[in-house]
Amino acid sequence: MAAIHRLLDEAFAGIEPTPEALDLKDEIRANLEARVAELEAAGTEPDAAARRAIDELGDVRELVADLPATSPWNAHRVRPRPAFVVRTVLLSIVAAAALALLLLDGVGLLALPAGALAVAVAVVALALGVVVADALRQETSTDYPMSPRRASGYGLATAAVLGALGTGWLLLNGVELPWLALAGVLFLGGVALFAGLGASQTNRHKAWALQQSDHYAEQGDRFTRDPAAAARFGIYTLVIMVLAVVAFIVLTVTLGWAWSWLALVGGFLLMMIVLARMLFPPAR
Repeated sequence: MAAIHRLLDEAFAGIEPTPEALDLKDEIRANLEARVAELEAAGTEPDAAARRAIDELGDVRELVADLPATSPWNAHRVRPRPAFVVRTVLLSIVAAAALALLLLDGVGLLALPAGALAVAVAVVALALGVVVADALRQETSTDYPMSPRRASGYGLATAAVLGALGTGWLLLNGVELPWLALAGVLFLGGVALFAGLGASQTNRHKAWALQQSDHYAEQGDRFTRDPAAAARFGIYTLVIMVLAVVAFIVLTVTLGWAWSWLALVGGFLLMMIVLARMLFPPAR
């Protein structure tokens, strides 16, 4: 079969080794090996059988020309490292198990002590924080890996915010009120860290991804082409924010802060709908 490999490499010489072309090459190799086995069984010499099978194949370039066009994402695809996938899956399972304990305690199916609940919150926050930091350290098809320091900062900010939310959940389930101070410190610290990292973030996109982004921006950036649409969206956003804040205050006074946050979530979702409507108007 060495002759098959050599002749096939010669036939594919000069052809761009795209994933589709390599898959086609492997498929052709399997078919050629089966054909050579048939010819050898009929009494043909191995080298002659390999040459005849290649001749029967015809022009390889015609087969490659029939392949669908390779997308830029396939041409620049970076597969995740197996160790990263294993770490992410294990940490996600640990976080999901701790979160399940919190939910079961919250609905009354379990009666865990306050210390165990605090540990569960810490496990969820730390596990997902490590997942975020680890993910940012990986090279992707579109982005270069982030520096260890910045990735750790994003992971720490994620853990802080999740810890604050978990502490708030414990307060709703009867944990002593002084823990509210810890939740506030964690939340404000996490948000401040996110803001600092985001404000100082530099470009990590690869050159081909930037080219694709510029191409799509030229085609679909309505706000750049239509300043009036951008102005209308700014006005709509201001009105939605004011209404959401007013609703938040009213709900806090009437129903309590346990329900008032729904006003902010509703305002955010409404703003996203308006943004989508402005950027992608229906065809007339």
